[in-house]
Amino acid sequence: MIKVAVPNKGALFEPTIDLLNSCGYRVTRAGSALCSLDPENDVEFYFLRPGDIPIYISNGILDCGITGKDFVAEKGVMHAQLLDLNYGHSKLRAAVPADSPVQTLDGFSGLRIATSLPGIVRSFFAPRELEIVELEGAVEIAVQLGIAQAVVDVVDTGTTLKQAGLRIVGEPLFASNAALFANPELEEHPQVTTLKHRIEGKIVAVDYMMVEYDTPGNILEMACEITPGLESPTITQLQREGWYSVKAMVKRRDAHRIMDELSRLGCRGILLTTIESARI
Repeated sequence: MIKVAVPNKGALFEPTIDLLNSCGYRVTRAGSALCSLDPENDVEFYFLRPGDIPIYISNGILDCGITGKDFVAEKGVMHAQLLDLNYGHSKLRAAVPADSPVQTLDGFSGLRIATSLPGIVRSFFAPRELEIVELEGAVEIAVQLGIAQAVVDVVDTGTTLKQAGLRIVGEPLFASNAALFANPELEEHPQVTTLKHRIEGKIVAVDYMMVEYDTPGNILEMACEITPGLESPTITQLQREGWYSVKAMVKRRDAHRIMDELSRLGCRGILLTTIESARI
């Protein structure tokens, strides 16, 4: 049985639970329960603070888990990143009061900076001397309360910083999203590999769709150029002489354009369907 860490709250919690359940795992949390057993898949899931997950994985207490890349970078621990996931996107931005003369990140040298991610901030500004005030939350209020001259905070749109009278300076210090991590010694563990492949299959399902259509033989080659598939399209001869059925995976973002092109070419019975999961 492997032990897998999942976020217990915040923006990463629901997408992570939804992802795992869609991959065939049974993950439920009753009240404030700290773990959930999935005997069918021989997995035990532990609900932990996203910032603590890297420590449990790197120390070998848990085998793998999902959390934000910023939390892993903050802890500075050994880990194996297995997969990037398409949710939990955020950026770490620096901000000063709107009337501050500071215009670039170089101007942060010597300032007292409030942040919840001091490790990343020190690493980014090294070797500059900084005075850092570490806070757990509500970082944006630190300047107004007089305990800092600037802040470095996780932002989405930046609206919260603006409402607090702050102005973002420079480029992001760090860009983050959710990812699947494993203890380096367990990266090739069969059950960890299975978890990785199941999630990969779901990622493919999000990015691709299946298109099927009938086409006369005289335009078959041109139709296949529009839908080459991953390796090649699947082609089946129909009962009607000179006609073929074609099936191919296409990028979701291109799917409707491809249907339009096939229709203009002369294909018929064009169907577009979603993919629940895949292995490629």
